[in-house]
Parts: sequence; structure tokens; C-alpha cells
Amino acid sequence: MTRGIAALGAALSLAGAVVLHAVQDRSAPPEVDRPELLYVRSAAVIKRAALGYDGIVADLYWIRALQHFGAERLSKPPHTPTYSLLYPMLDLTTTLDPYFSIAYRFGSIFLGEAYPGGPGRPDLGIELLKKGLAAQPAKWQYMQDLGFIYYWHMRDFASAAKAFQAAAEMPGAPTWLRPLAAVTLAEGGERRASRALWQQLAQSEEPWLQGAATLRLAQLDAMDIMEAWRQFRRERGVTPPLPPDPSGTPFVIDPATGDITVARESKLFPLPGQIQPPR
Repeated sequence: MTRGIAALGAALSLAGAVVLHAVQDRSAPPEVDRPELLYVRSAAVIKRAALGYDGIVADLYWIRALQHFGAERLSKPPHTPTYSLLYPMLDLTTTLDPYFSIAYRFGSIFLGEAYPGGPGRPDLGIELLKKGLAAQPAKWQYMQDLGFIYYWHMRDFASAAKAFQAAAEMPGAPTWLRPLAAVTLAEGGERRASRALWQQLAQSEEPWLQGAATLRLAQLDAMDIMEAWRQFRRERGVTPPLPPDPSGTPFVIDPATGDITVARESKLFPLPGQIQPPR
């Protein structure tokens, strides 16, 4: 009985420390969110310290990861976003709870987001999803998300198609995954294929995925408008007026390139890089 009380006390102390650390981060300016503040870095150590309360501590580290991502994303100069704690905390979260689906799926999206809206580390997003697949090999959603990262962030269409095909063959996978793999291979990453991908993802049952798809489709619409603007300028030899982007924010001219682009204050900023123009 005494041993059980001691174990519970130790677990609650650890949980309290994590909560206190998160509260301190919430009340402090973003620039104090430094790598040295992640006081436990070893997943093996944290599992032993949790004394069987892995799920509770995993929840706390997940909350901590969300706070860190939000603080870095919304930080203002002179602070420079680093997102340096994001992957370590996601790794700790999913080691404590290998079946924490939201941490794998949201975490991989956060990691892949282009800088400065995210760390711009799709490679770590892939690593996180592969960790999830090692724990749950039949989780088609993880394989679908893996294909998404290969497609959208890595521009590796062969790997994306392979992941979509593998996801389609898993029990319970939706029927649209199989043709999506074929479209990815056939189109080779053109904007038309990207639109087909996001239109399918917009039909997902998960609200967060619907929201992500809506944003990406608006970004694709913006790229179509930009391409039409460029074509007009090439053909007419004059610079046309700058239209609003799909979010209602006017496009701007990039002073470095002289090309049209979305404004930094637009909800669509930053656009995905190196999207091939439609043929």
C-alpha cells in the first residue's frame, strides 16, 4: 500500500513538473522557449520515471508540444522561430503512448509546415509516421499521411504513390486511395494532381483534415491566379493590376524577384514551394 502511494506520488510530481513547465511557457515571452528547457530528453528515462502512468505523462507532453508550436508560430521579432523542441517532445509523447494517433498525425503536419509557419522538417514528419506504423502496421491513416508528406513537401511523387497504394491495400482504407495513387504516378506531381488529392482529402471525416484541405485548395487557386497574371504580362508586355488572392488579401510583388506572390499577412502565406505550373 505504502509502495503504491509512493509510486503515485512520484508520478504526480512528474506530471506536476510538466504542467508547471507548460504554465511557465504560456506566461513567458516566446524567446524563453529554448532547447535547454526540455529537462527530460531520453524517452527511456521518462518511461521509467512515469512509473506506469505513461498515458497521463504522454498527454502532458502533447500539450507541451502544442504550446511550443503555437508560441513559435505566433512569435514576433526580435525572436526567431526555431521549433527546436517540437520533434523531441513528439518523440517523447509517442514513446510514452505508442498508440497516440493525434500526436503522430498532427505532429507530422506541424513538422512539415514550411518555415516560418513551421519548422520545415518533413523528414522528421516521415520519421514520426514510420514510428507510428511500427507500432500499428495496419493503420492506413498513417500510411496515407506518409504519402501526403512525400507528395506535398518532398515532391517525391514515386514514394507518394507507393505510400498511397500501400494505404489503399490496408483493411478499412477508403476506396479513393487506390485511384489517387494512380493519379499521382500518372501526373507526376502537376498542380492538377495536387488538386485531385486535396479534393479527396476534403471529404475526410476528420474536421482538421477538411480544414487543411480547404486551405491547400485555396493556395492552389492562388497559384492558378498567379500563373494567369504572369501569362497576361508575358503576352501583353504590360504589368496588370494585382488582384486579391482567394482569402481576399491583395497579391504583392516580391521585391527580390519582381514576381507576383501572396502577401505575408495573407492566410495563404507561405505557399508551397516549387509547384510545377499546369501543362
